[in-house]
Amino acid sequence: MTILLFLGHVVAFIAPAVVVALLLWAGLRWRRAVRLGKGAQLAALIAAGVVVLVAGLVVFGRDGRMLTYAALVLAQGSLAWWLRGSR
Repeated sequence: MTILLFLGHVVAFIAPAVVVALLLWAGLRWRRAVRLGKGAQLAALIAAGVVVLVAGLVVFGRDGRMLTYAALVLAQGSLAWWLRGSR
């Protein structure tokens, strides 16, 4: 496997986490309950998504399982809700 092919696999693996994170991040209302900058909030959403995808890969032995994607949406949605804060 060449390095370019490997990087293509890595990008395709984390793409769902990045897309869901960007959609959630764009929809956040920027209240200041949580003292993180916008970039840090996006990074936290992406990191949480990648952790869920890696956990799904370890648990199921392969990626792309629907249960993993459901956990991805649940984890990132919960984190976005927490980051949004409430007043």
